[in-house]
This record gives sequence, structure tokens and C-alpha cells, in this order.
Amino acid sequence: QVQLVESGGGLVQAGGSLRLSCAASGRTVNTNFMGWFRQAPGKEREFVAAIRWIGSNTYAADSVKGRFTISRDNAKNTVYLQMDSLKPEDTAVYYCGATSKFIVLATGPYEYWGQGTQVTVSS
Repeated sequence: QVQLVESGGGLVQAGGSLRLSCAASGRTVNTNFMGWFRQAPGKEREFVAAIRWIGSNTYAADSVKGRFTISRDNAKNTVYLQMDSLKPEDTAVYYCGATSKFIVLATGPYEYWGQGTQVTVSS
């Protein structure tokens, strides 16, 4: 089992920045990728960014490329999502997920999820 706890969400004005954290604990030895997803009211959960747990591979959705950066600190078992130039359309609950698979752009392969953290961007 892997436990994931997100933090760092909040209310920010358009153009501002937030940094989300996802702390992992438990049996992380089988984790290959960590990902961030988001879900706005009435919409499906969508992929934001992912990072290989060991290695340098990263992926990001086109909608956030150039604005969001995913990184990790293996010593702290923590993955970060630095969000800059935030827009009102970035408003959503942001979830961290962990997967032992190598397919990272969809929710299905992720075996573990955090509880989510709310990000609200005001115009």
C-alpha cells in the first residue's frame, strides 16, 4: 500500500503561483511514476503532469506546458507541482497519483490516490 497526502492548495489571483506537494509513504518501492491530475466541477479527472520516480522522464499536458513544472525529492518521498501564471480555468481539485505502470496520461493505471487539494484562481 502507498499513502499519498497532497498539500499547498488555496486561493490565488490570476497570474499568481502556487506549489503543490504530494508526500508518499508506505510501500513505494514498486512505484514507477507519480502524476498530478485535476478535476473541475462537472468534468472528468484530467491529466496534468507526471514524473518518473527514478529517472528524469517528465510529461505535461499541453494546457499547462510552460506554466507548470513537476519535480520530485526522493529523499523526502515528495513530488511537487509548481504552478505559475495561473488562470481561472486552472481552478479544480488537484490529485496526486502513484502507479507501477508505464502508462501515465490516464487515470486507469494509477493504483493509489491522495485525497486532493483545492486550487481556486480568481479573475
